[in-house]
Amino acid sequence: MTPPAVEAAPARPLLAGRAAVVVVYTAAMCMNGLDSTIVNPALFTIAEDFGRPVSAANAVETAFLVGLAVGLPVAGWLGDRFGVKRVFLGSLAAFTLASALCAAAPGLGSLAAARAVQGVAGGLLTPVGMTLLFRAFAPHERAGLGRILIVPTALMPALGPPLGGLLTEHLSWHWLFLVNVPIGVAAVVTGLIGLRAEPEPPAGRFDTPGFLLATPGLGLLTYALGFGPAHGWSSPGVALSGAAGLLLLGLAVRHQLRAAEPLVDLRQLADRTFGTAAWLALLTSAGLMGALFVLPLLYQAALGASALDAGLSVFPEAIGLMAASQVVDRLLPRLGPRRLALPALLLAALVLAALGFAENPWAVRALMFAVGLVLGTAVLTVQIAGFADVPGPAMGRAMGLFTIVRTLGGALGIAATAALIGALNADGGSPGPYRLALLLTAVLVAAGTLLTTRLPREVAAP
Repeated sequence: MTPPAVEAAPARPLLAGRAAVVVVYTAAMCMNGLDSTIVNPALFTIAEDFGRPVSAANAVETAFLVGLAVGLPVAGWLGDRFGVKRVFLGSLAAFTLASALCAAAPGLGSLAAARAVQGVAGGLLTPVGMTLLFRAFAPHERAGLGRILIVPTALMPALGPPLGGLLTEHLSWHWLFLVNVPIGVAAVVTGLIGLRAEPEPPAGRFDTPGFLLATPGLGLLTYALGFGPAHGWSSPGVALSGAAGLLLLGLAVRHQLRAAEPLVDLRQLADRTFGTAAWLALLTSAGLMGALFVLPLLYQAALGASALDAGLSVFPEAIGLMAASQVVDRLLPRLGPRRLALPALLLAALVLAALGFAENPWAVRALMFAVGLVLGTAVLTVQIAGFADVPGPAMGRAMGLFTIVRTLGGALGIAATAALIGALNADGGSPGPYRLALLLTAVLVAAGTLLTTRLPREVAAP
């Protein structure tokens, strides 16, 4: 018979392990989520410092998105092959180092290159970190994860513009990246001490054809989406990148559906709940990232506001997102995913549409709070519901696929709104195109209501 002391021993490491997962995941994902939007208000300043046009500074953001697209397809396999803990902490260390290189960049080209490395590391961090978190908590416990999930996935992107404007205006744009360094170092050390290595499912053979098709395909398509609005969709670089990316992705999809051990298991999208959640994530991410992209530009380019004022224009959304985590924690177990997500998406679409016509600053702030509250509620509900039936061994690959879809949604939202602004804003000073772009984000979110009937009625049982 096993002595009682041996039986009780795992209790303390398990408790410490779950606490460490929450702390390290939150720190790492906050850095990653913040960096997706913190640079937006500083693009004008970065362009001026390097003596380049603002359109050229857009390469800084596009490089980050391309890096994300490159890292995402291999995240699931790497986690299964080398262990989630090892891949997560390695990616976090690389992200921290790349942040330091961004701050020290002597030119726009080196800054974009460092941002690309940061993006690749971030592309690995997101699905592997979510796998780490969701494995630590059973499906029936995940409704309470709203307070954790809302911080990196929605709160940090909302805080990015005001923080970016504040640091740029009162310190310098270099601090947009320097703030990551102490947080990243502390998170890596905490993870090395507190995270436990878990048994991983067999990784299988590496899908080399899938990697050679999906990775450059996602990267080229993201490049075209990022540069198309500024350089023109018919410009040779954008047109060729977009066409090649679509061709490679088409071949990748064909291969993934036929491969016995695909790099990205697209067959998971056939699952009713997970597939619905993934497509809803694409639409909500497109609406949220599009709105966060448009509003600071509306204030700066059309209304002449400073970088700080432009960033603060979206700050109330962050407060709304914090409130959304409380709403999901209380209402999801009572109403279920379907009855909570549908009205939340409808209200979010209405609020975004109203935001396009708002002129009073306080009305804009109130509407941004409402955007955070209702859209954050929908985003959290969909994410928690989508993984309720995903088994632990498949969690890593499912997280990788979900994150790819959500990231592409954000890139599509930014590209679509930027293209609309570029097509309608010939003189660069009229607010009309920016307001129409906000209406487009409302349409994207409203389209998601058609899918909510496929979500489950009840939360997962213990």
